[in-house]
Order: sequence, then C-alpha cells, then structure tokens
Amino acid sequence: MWKVYKYNGHYIQGDLVSEHTTESAALNKAKKKINYSRAVKSKLPTFKQRGKIVIWLDREDGTPMGVIVKKTRKKKGDATASTE
Repeated sequence: MWKVYKYNGHYIQGDLVSEHTTESAALNKAKKKINYSRAVKSKLPTFKQRGKIVIWLDREDGTPMGVIVKKTRKKKGDATASTE
C-alpha cells in the first residue's frame, strides 16, 4: 500500500493525504495535492527500516514538501526468513 504524506510544518511525514495500491496513482495524487517539482525514489537499507520504499517529494530548491511510503513484506521462502 502506497501512502502519501504532506509536510505539516513539523514532520515531513506529517499529515496523511491518501492511500493507493499503485505507485503511479500515489504520484498523481501527490502532484495534485502537494504540487511538488522533484521526486527521488530510494530503498531504505538500514535494519530497522528494511523493506520500505520511499519517494521524497521536494520543491525546486530542495525544500521537503512530503513523502510517499510503501512498506513491503518478506515473502515465504526468503533466505533471510529462515531461523536455521
């Protein structure tokens, strides 16, 4: 599930704008509501944040305006899911 968040003056992941099943739908909604000019997609590699895909939404000068987050799940049979 892709979740679109808008900067609320205190947190970048502040106010929940909407939830979507596809990335393109989330980007379209963010363009209408937040009106960002740059989007940078990244996958968080840290242990605590593993499995999250984040799209940072910025103004032209680099000021953060919001974020789109997708939390992915581990699939059965993954090598990391084993406890051997």
